[in-house]
Amino acid sequence: MTTAAPRPAPGLRHVRPAASPAVRPARPEDAAALAALSRPFVDSGALRARPLSLYAAHAADFVVTEAPDGTLAGCLGLRVHPAEPEHGLGPSGVLYNFCVARHRQGNGAGARLLRAVLTRARAQALGALFTATTGDGALFLRHGFAPTSARLAPSSWVESLDPERNARLLARMPRPPAPV
Repeated sequence: MTTAAPRPAPGLRHVRPAASPAVRPARPEDAAALAALSRPFVDSGALRARPLSLYAAHAADFVVTEAPDGTLAGCLGLRVHPAEPEHGLGPSGVLYNFCVARHRQGNGAGARLLRAVLTRARAQALGALFTATTGDGALFLRHGFAPTSARLAPSSWVESLDPERNARLLARMPRPPAPV
């Protein structure tokens, strides 16, 4: 049996959609590129300044997506915080340094990065996830985050926040088990 693919109507070309850039774990050798990607956001006040040594030492926290030319198009870090039983908090995660190059925004790179980090958090059995944003947080809100109180977040992270940045705290809390 022979099958044939339908031909496009006259005058129309079949356009193959561009492949979405893959998300991958960052590597220590990505440190300079992570810093360069983050710099415009630091300059605008959207991100906190971090030294190159932090990017190198904590590269394993990050997932990245690459542009077709091999440059980093976006990144997102996930730092794991141990349980704080005195605060009723199990192991949790903090999402940080989330950025997508301005000329790469609007193509879903941010959503792909966030989904990859959510998958990573599930694999590590993290309960709540927290982030601080100076923006509107719309992408986080669409992915189940909601405004939260600093008292619910890991204390070491809350203490590290700069109050002058006036960031909104958002959390994605574990869902209660479904009734049986």
